[in-house]
Amino acid sequence: MPTEFPSARAGLEGAFQPDAFPIVEKPKDPDLAAADRVSGLDSLELGPEKEKGRLGKRIWASTWPKLLAIAIVIGVWQLVYLSEWRPAYVLPAPVDVFAELGSLLTEAKFWDGVRLTMTRAVTGFALAVAIGTVIGAAVSRFTPLRAAIGSLITGLQTMPSIMWFPLAILLFQLGEEAILFVVVIGAAPSVANGLISGIDYVPRTWLRVGQVMGMKGLAKYRHLILPASLPSFVSGLKQGWAFSWRSLMAGELLVIVPGTISIGVRMQTARDLNDAVAVLAYIIVVLVIGILVDQFFNAADGRLRKRWGLTGS
Repeated sequence: MPTEFPSARAGLEGAFQPDAFPIVEKPKDPDLAAADRVSGLDSLELGPEKEKGRLGKRIWASTWPKLLAIAIVIGVWQLVYLSEWRPAYVLPAPVDVFAELGSLLTEAKFWDGVRLTMTRAVTGFALAVAIGTVIGAAVSRFTPLRAAIGSLITGLQTMPSIMWFPLAILLFQLGEEAILFVVVIGAAPSVANGLISGIDYVPRTWLRVGQVMGMKGLAKYRHLILPASLPSFVSGLKQGWAFSWRSLMAGELLVIVPGTISIGVRMQTARDLNDAVAVLAYIIVVLVIGILVDQFFNAADGRLRKRWGLTGS
């Protein structure tokens, strides 16, 4: 008997095919799904990947301005020395200072002092980042807390670090804790303010999109707010390092921990001996370390800005 409705018959036959009922995947976690959607939106904001030029050309382009600046500084220094504005034992010639610096670099005790100073710097800065991040996230999240201590954070940031040393010595005596206390209290406000500023300037549109996607609580901060505030946060980290490095150098000159020989202690010893050559050599060491760390932060900030499309082509 012919089938009256061939299309219906075809539908029934198709119902018994193996692919008739596809397997339905288990739905993803809402937070993860929202994060995936935000990642897709982020890709629209990010700058395009640029073709990398030759490595040597790029290195030279970033190096020659620094070499020129160094040459200018040394040239001016040499001219001042030749003018005899100050006696040679007070302001020595550049060649004498660099000769002293070369001999220092061959001493094991010198590198022990550098290691101690950098250990203090890294430890203090890490503590400052941890404390500043927690405070910044809390202040940006709770309005009453911002009204209570928002201005206090800025006040602490602008306060000279050397003002904390009398209190630090009273609290911790002449110990490592006194130096770390001043380093942390000098750097943490900058880190906190950097995070607060970054969170404040997250586009309102992004927040509304995150709300529509169901982002709440920690998921909202983890997948939306913190990544969006990263450029300002990196700038806060850079500024925090500058404060911590200056505080550390002041601390090593003022708080001499018995039994330790750091860069600051060696510089203070050279000053007590009226050894201007050694003093200037240690100043150069401190300057070079600061520049190297600053270049690290500049590289991280530059890559981040390129990735976010915040730099010109």
